[in-house]
Amino acid sequence: MKAMIFAAGKGTRLKPLTNNKPKALVEVNSVPLLEIVIQKLILSGVTEIIINVHYLANQIIEFLESKNNFGINIKISDETKKLLDTGGGLKKASWFFNSNEPFIVYNTDVISNIDLKQMMEFHISNKAIATLAVRKRISSRYFLFNDNNELCGWKNNASNKEILIKQSTKFIELGFSGIHIINPRIFKFMPSKDRFSIVEIYLELAKKYKIKGFEHNLSFWFDIGNLRKLNEADSFLKSG
Repeated sequence: MKAMIFAAGKGTRLKPLTNNKPKALVEVNSVPLLEIVIQKLILSGVTEIIINVHYLANQIIEFLESKNNFGINIKISDETKKLLDTGGGLKKASWFFNSNEPFIVYNTDVISNIDLKQMMEFHISNKAIATLAVRKRISSRYFLFNDNNELCGWKNNASNKEILIKQSTKFIELGFSGIHIINPRIFKFMPSKDRFSIVEIYLELAKKYKIKGFEHNLSFWFDIGNLRKLNEADSFLKSG
């Protein structure tokens, strides 16, 4: 099984920790975020990973070399010249996903005990083009789903922007967890431009294809977006 880790972010909200270190190498409970995600993927059956890099990319490459790539096949997708956002980053790495098998995409700043094997089974059984890990939580942005956990839209409470692409008697607001399972067919629908958000693609594809939400409300989940969240995750893992 293959996976992609998004590790190109600058981590500006984690300063001063990221003044001289990429966000992917910031430590939680004395372990770099990137290592936590790689080990999580390996335990879930992943044997090949591609990682996109941008800010202080050489540090990430040197870290992987020092760990002997954790004993698996790891490739680098170089975005040092230009950040491509989530959709563009995935598009640039499309060559890596050269089979018909679904693959995992995982944000490097996400820590969770989500059951990825169960999520993959859910994805395959529903024959979705993409499955998004989601949960009931307070957020400024939500994906909107119907009672069948099918993506129907997106909303941003901060800007009062809402996009509806399917009608439903009731919309369920769920926060995205930064974890996807994707069918490689998605690459056929990507635009010609090189920089774009994957959300843009999901909302367009959901008009015709099945994009499902996989709820994992009973799992723990941390998005290490700022120093407060980093400290919360650090305390939680040390206590566990």
